[in-house]
Amino acid sequence: MRPPRQHLRLVKKFVLLTKAFFKGGSKRPARAWLAAVMALCCAVGVVQVFISYAMRDFVTALSQRDHDAWVRNLTKFVGLCFISVPVGVFYRYSQERLSLVWRRWLTQHLIKRYFFNRAYYRNRTSEIVDNPDQRIAEDARLFTTGVLNYLLVLVNSAVTLAAFIGVLWMVSVKLVGVLFVYATIGTLISMLFGRRLVGLYFNQYQREANFRYGLVRVRENAESIAFFRGEKREHRDLIERFNDVLNNTLWIIGWHRNLGFFANGYNYLALIIPGIIVGPMYMRGAVEFGVVTQSESAFAQVLAALSLIIAQIEGLSSFTAGIRRLGDLWDNLDEFDAEDAREAEEAKIEINEEALHLKLDDVTVQTPAGEKTLARNLSFELPRRGSLLVMGESGAGKSSLLRTIAGLWQSGSGAIDRPAHKRLMFLPQKPYMVPGNLRAQLMYPLNEEDADDKAIAAVIEQVNLKDIFDRVEGDLNKVVDWTNVLSLGEQQRVAFARLFLKKPSIAFLDEASSALDEENERLLYEMLRKSGIAYVSIGHRSTLKEFHDRLLVLNCDGSSELTDLTPAKKGTRKTATSHASKR
Repeated sequence: MRPPRQHLRLVKKFVLLTKAFFKGGSKRPARAWLAAVMALCCAVGVVQVFISYAMRDFVTALSQRDHDAWVRNLTKFVGLCFISVPVGVFYRYSQERLSLVWRRWLTQHLIKRYFFNRAYYRNRTSEIVDNPDQRIAEDARLFTTGVLNYLLVLVNSAVTLAAFIGVLWMVSVKLVGVLFVYATIGTLISMLFGRRLVGLYFNQYQREANFRYGLVRVRENAESIAFFRGEKREHRDLIERFNDVLNNTLWIIGWHRNLGFFANGYNYLALIIPGIIVGPMYMRGAVEFGVVTQSESAFAQVLAALSLIIAQIEGLSSFTAGIRRLGDLWDNLDEFDAEDAREAEEAKIEINEEALHLKLDDVTVQTPAGEKTLARNLSFELPRRGSLLVMGESGAGKSSLLRTIAGLWQSGSGAIDRPAHKRLMFLPQKPYMVPGNLRAQLMYPLNEEDADDKAIAAVIEQVNLKDIFDRVEGDLNKVVDWTNVLSLGEQQRVAFARLFLKKPSIAFLDEASSALDEENERLLYEMLRKSGIAYVSIGHRSTLKEFHDRLLVLNCDGSSELTDLTPAKKGTRKTATSHASKR
């Protein structure tokens, strides 16, 4: 009977994740450590077989009151124990080292792919992959440790089976037959439990991550919650998330209880099976007493090897759920790569990054899925040192225009000429405050090693952030929780400081001064004009017009109007209109 499709998909994901490691950049150390682990695993199995024979002879000599044989076999047994200790220790050490090498490669690889082509940004709307942070941090760790654990358990079981099945066969063929029938029935029953547990563990990972995200969200938005006095609402939301965790945990506990009834009964019954079959043989004098104890030990070893699924069903269920989550993330990243290749081939909006200034030629802006058109037939040119103010009603597509120019959105048509992305800079309404010292904060996204402390001090003075500099006692190395320490207005001034330190060819400001008073806004825009940086601003304040050469008004019906704001024109005069007629 063919396994269900979901099982085949799971196996494919497992093979994909495993093959990528052993064929990837770390294949040499990976294969070396794997060879060491496999060799030591086999050595452990061989030592166990020798110990079983030494124990058999030791017990037989004891039952026969043969002192010389007892001393000889005791010495042999102790010697084998001394050998087994370093073999077992290095076996565990090699397993953990291989797991660490694997986790390092897998985590670094996932992080690299997570940032490639801005997958972290595009994944925000994914309905398949929730909490990618947990999948990269937690699921990757569980996968690498789990794979090795179950692989080695499987290999060890195979070695044990090969070594001890002969022992049992020489004792009793009937015992071997009963063993295989017993293990087969037990495995089939345990798989029924495991099928349900896989789904429960998958839900558990998701709900635990949602609860943790809720706590992080409260920490990141603590001030807004405090202003709104939203403690009760947030408390209720967290309790609901936590109740989801508890309810799913109750289901897992219940299924563990049911599995426990079966597993305990299965194990206890297995204790008496060898005695029932071999006991009468000893009573008839067909075997020695040592053979009875050896058969019990060998039966337990072989049964454990054959009952691998029964013994590991709880861990396997959790591990299988982790493979699903990690495999979904991997597939999602693959889809992003395929989507990038497809979009590059389709070339919906042609972007030329070798231009010296910004130029839009008959550009139509659409949402990523193409379901809504936000702006039609935009054509304008931003000369060097030029400036453009974009205004319009909420929802008219002002920020979407910046996303399209940046290349975050590519749905639509037309052509955009602009400098390379490293010569552009985007200032959002709420700046991103990075963890680290003040130097790193002001140099972001550049490396702080490239910083000129004198230039930083001068810019701090120019953008009116002297009080922040004083708060850290003039120490650029001091680390502070900047998101909570700085007001939004101060954060926006930090963003302008970054802009003047980086000195891009073109700056894009998405309501980047909305939290500033008019005096500070005027100060920063006058500095921006004198800097020689071309800039495009999005804003609602009419006071922004005096700092820009032209005004682009976007309308909700997709039409637009471009007008001149230069003093030489003595007022505002319409100079261009999009091809889309206003309704």
